[in-house]
Amino acid sequence: MYGAILGDIVGSRFEFDRGGKTKDFEFLTAENNWTDDSVMTVAVAEALMEAGKDATVPEIEAATVKAMQKWGRRYPYAGYGARFIGWVWADVPRPYGSYGNGSAMRVSAAGWLYDSLERTREAASATANVSHNHPEGLKGAECTAAVIWLGRTGATKDEIVDYVQSEFGYDWSETLEEMRARHRHDESCQDTLPKALRSFMDGRSYEDVVRNAVSLGGDTDTIAAVAGAMAEGFYGMPQTLKDLCLQRVEKDMRAVMERFDRVTGHHAV
Repeated sequence: MYGAILGDIVGSRFEFDRGGKTKDFEFLTAENNWTDDSVMTVAVAEALMEAGKDATVPEIEAATVKAMQKWGRRYPYAGYGARFIGWVWADVPRPYGSYGNGSAMRVSAAGWLYDSLERTREAASATANVSHNHPEGLKGAECTAAVIWLGRTGATKDEIVDYVQSEFGYDWSETLEEMRARHRHDESCQDTLPKALRSFMDGRSYEDVVRNAVSLGGDTDTIAAVAGAMAEGFYGMPQTLKDLCLQRVEKDMRAVMERFDRVTGHHAV
């Protein structure tokens, strides 16, 4: 999940078209910081670890609600959407039919914790369903986690493309250049997933994928979080970047990330 969190941090200073739609930028500066994407990524990771690998879907959903409310209330000014922050503070939080990209940006832990693709998708869907229960919200979470799982288990990019097209039906036909040209700020899964997938497909390394994502403009932190999560599964991450990521987050977030490494046995490349 480092890939998602560092992608969020790198993209944070360019959100709302504050960048030049270019890949040529300083990767990390003093202006970069984590946002709600990172907070909720940590929350979902904690939830899935607490629930355990063999948890039922209702158990995963209950753990996800508990963790996301806990972390959202701890960091309430991280940049959440209005409906989601209302959900965070609700006495009885209920799903609200969202197809926002929040379901995809927070799901990366599901791509690492399970032994089968089917179980990965089931858990990913459960983490989305507690709030983003629109079919597009569920699909965005499942697709992101599936790409991570496929990448980390040795699938080629061609195999990943074939799987995504057959299972999720996202349109891969646009180039990065065409995406930049038609750009508008859009926080839906329908817009974010094709952009993240193309950024991942065209990238040559973790950093190159994140640069692709940021160059598209708009919701750059979330596009980079989703694309970065996919890239980490396929390429891994250099230890230097993992260390930079750990240095940029809060102490309690870092503790969850380090626990996640111990649980998954995942190490940098």
